[in-house]
Amino acid sequence: MNREAAGRAAGGGSESRWQAMRIRLRSSRRLVIKVGSSSLTDDSGALDVRKLGKLVAQVAAVRERGVEVVMVSSGAIAAGLPELGLHRRPKDMASLQAAASVGQGRLMHSYANCFSRKGLAVGQVLLTQYDFVRRSSYLAARRTLNRLLALGAVPIVNENDTVAVEEIRYGDNDLLAALVANLVHADLLLILSDIEGLYEADPRSNPNARLLSCVEDVSALCGVSAGGPGSRVGSGGMASKLEATRIATFSKVGVVIAKATRPSVMEAVLDGEDVGTYFAPRPGRVDGRKLWIAFASPAKGSLVVDAGAAKALVEGGKSLLAAGVTAVRGEFGAGDTVEVRSASERLLAKGVVGFDSSVLPGLLGHSTGELGRERGPDFAREVIHRDNLVILDSHHRSGL
Repeated sequence: MNREAAGRAAGGGSESRWQAMRIRLRSSRRLVIKVGSSSLTDDSGALDVRKLGKLVAQVAAVRERGVEVVMVSSGAIAAGLPELGLHRRPKDMASLQAAASVGQGRLMHSYANCFSRKGLAVGQVLLTQYDFVRRSSYLAARRTLNRLLALGAVPIVNENDTVAVEEIRYGDNDLLAALVANLVHADLLLILSDIEGLYEADPRSNPNARLLSCVEDVSALCGVSAGGPGSRVGSGGMASKLEATRIATFSKVGVVIAKATRPSVMEAVLDGEDVGTYFAPRPGRVDGRKLWIAFASPAKGSLVVDAGAAKALVEGGKSLLAAGVTAVRGEFGAGDTVEVRSASERLLAKGVVGFDSSVLPGLLGHSTGELGRERGPDFAREVIHRDNLVILDSHHRSGL
């Protein structure tokens, strides 16, 4: 069975859908490429300049086609390990940050040298995930990246690992790459990996596992075995790549996961060839702050809402008011992220809550006007404002 037939057998879609996929890939003009540590290091875990040079040559070839490229590159920690006499990725935060501090300069120096030989300038952009939450930082990052692209440079993005705390624990920059793809309004996110793509089962334990050619809906990922971290110098794995895929496709960015060592893999993807696994984007784009709320910010609790509130949120785009909340679960403070669920436990949305969990139970069932009169003006407001709310179940209808 060929690749297309295999994809369709797994629920991969019609011939017209495949044609649309190829057209989208071939028409991509802004590409975010995520490069993991395993694609930049040798067997000992040290930075492999030859591997890096081959990747740079591909990027240069893509640029000659008129495609703008933003790279989200791991490898700083791996590049710093041998310099510090470390043979494996450490587990403690201080050592990870120290390795990143030493390795970041070496990594960028190698990139700058390789791109210079291709006549291209590079610009380093260090981010933390919180830069996507603070609007001023979000806009500044977008302006910088867009200006670098306009000037013909190749932006190389990495997490600011030397000062990051929780961020450094995320999967090998996969999450960051998805957020960057949204930030720059990319047409496509290409995740280069040490595996061909997404399989229906873990190919390391099941050699007969079939490569999925096309995933048309995030819900199709349910039940797929993702496995654990990949290389010993990276923190990623298929699980983190799938989470990145959910984020990117949620914000109207197509995704391809493909093997980094495949010859001319970047051009093959842009030519619409049978490479890796393609994930179709859903319509509509959301900003980076809402992506953070939806996917990157862990929920501290949940709110259960009645049918009327569910309909107002999902179909009407309204804020969540205390009158529509029927139950409060978990302990959280104002400003934390919580889930919003229907009476049947269906996940409807996630949002930043405006009240502590200790305060909310006394507000339930009361209108905003009543709360203002009885408790004061500070209580005459939304439980979750619509600007801080992300709808996750667009198919919900009241009463479900």
